[in-house]
Formats: sequence, structure tokens, C-alpha cells
Amino acid sequence: MSATGGAARHTGRGTYLSSSTEETIALGRVLGGVLSEGDVLVLTGDLGAGKTQLTKGIAQGMGIADDVCSPTFTIQMVYEGERMPLYHFDLYRLDDASQLEDTGLFDVLDADGACVIEWGEQFADEIGDERVDVFVSRLDDEAAPGEEPPRAIRLVAHGERGERLVDALEASA
Repeated sequence: MSATGGAARHTGRGTYLSSSTEETIALGRVLGGVLSEGDVLVLTGDLGAGKTQLTKGIAQGMGIADDVCSPTFTIQMVYEGERMPLYHFDLYRLDDASQLEDTGLFDVLDADGACVIEWGEQFADEIGDERVDVFVSRLDDEAAPGEEPPRAIRLVAHGERGERLVDALEASA
């Protein structure tokens, strides 16, 4: 799609190609619109890949007007949406599963809102089987000189709830 705010291009089940920040945010808006209470997204990607941009779109799709930023130093942010809260975690600074107890993560998993966890891949066992892993990758070798590189975004469902979420996104994107 266009780089002027259209949605990322669907390339297969759970896979999308985003040509711009606006397209990444637009995909996030669609994803945020299909989230339900208890849904868990684990965002994985290098620094600058677009995880927080996707989360900004998710928040917009949930009716959140607040400016969303990565909670790297606070670890958790809570945003009140129109239908439910968004629990946004950044686990970048954690290196041991025992540290999760102090984050509030276990208090909100399967709670009254949706949960987006950046840098949570190392804690997949603790997060549980009912989740969607979202891999965001910069395609630097496909960018023209001076242009923003496209992003590949791939959703991998785990568990029944994860499958339903990916199906809902497929139907809405």
C-alpha cells in the first residue's frame, strides 16, 4: 500500500510488509481494534525495528488518545482505552525470570485488558501458551539510499486464543 498512511500489505497468514511508520501504525490500529480482554502480544525485534510504532497503532485502535512510548525505564505503562485498558510492558532491562515478579506482569495476564510486551521473548515460558508472538524486522537491504527501510511483521499464534486473534486480524486487515 502507499506510504501515506495506508495499511501494511498482507503477504500471507499473519504476515505483513510495512513500507513506512504510518503503515506500521495503521496495522497496529487494526490489531488494536480486534483485541479482547486477556489477549497477550509479545513483540520481538531489534532496537528501532518498529515495536513501539506498532504499539502506538494498537493503542489508537483501542481508542487510547495518550501518547504511547516504550516504558523502558518504568517497565509498565497502563493506558485506558474505550473498551478496556492496555497494559504495555518493556522487559528490555530484565535478564532473569525472577525479576518478573516485581513488574506487575503476572497481575494483568488474563485480566481485564490486553497486554503488549516488548522484549518478552526470553520469558515465553513464564508468559504462557496463550499469546501471539509478533516479530518485527527491518529490511535494511531493501531500502533505497536515504529512505526508511520497510518492515516485515509476522504474527505467530500460540494456543486457541492466539489463533482466534490472528484470524480476527486476517478478517479485518
